[in-house]
Amino acid sequence: MPTLARFYGIVIRMYFLQAEHNPPHIHAIYGEDVAAFNIRNGEIIDGDLPARAADLVREWISKNERDLLEMWETQEFKKLDPLD
Repeated sequence: MPTLARFYGIVIRMYFLQAEHNPPHIHAIYGEDVAAFNIRNGEIIDGDLPARAADLVREWISKNERDLLEMWETQEFKKLDPLD
């Protein structure tokens, strides 16, 4: 699972497997906590993160939504900028 970005102790990854299911989503890892976030609306679709970490992930998704959806469709990996 390629790492797309790291910021504030959060690691963002996306599976690049043809068997990966919709909706388009990313996986966020923060310590022992892991959650999958829907790229289109920022909702947690599986797992859980502390509220502040989840808010940071949603902010990052909103800044990178176009690139994330393109990667989901093409399965062409690229690193994205972290939050400042």
